[in-house]
Amino acid sequence: MNDKLSRRKFFAAVGAGGVAAAAAAVVANKGSDERQAETGQAGRQGQGYQLTEHVRRYYETTKV
Repeated sequence: MNDKLSRRKFFAAVGAGGVAAAAAAVVANKGSDERQAETGQAGRQGQGYQLTEHVRRYYETTKV
């Protein structure tokens, strides 16, 4: 009986640890987004596709 009880405690601790780790990751990511917005780097995202010389050279190598 004691073996089952310790197993239950172990799995409960593992589950609680996973939830805590996920919550910490969400909080850390939110802080990163706020720092990006403050520094103005958030505006750089979403510029879309740009046809550069490097891309043109790649397209030339893929022609059949």
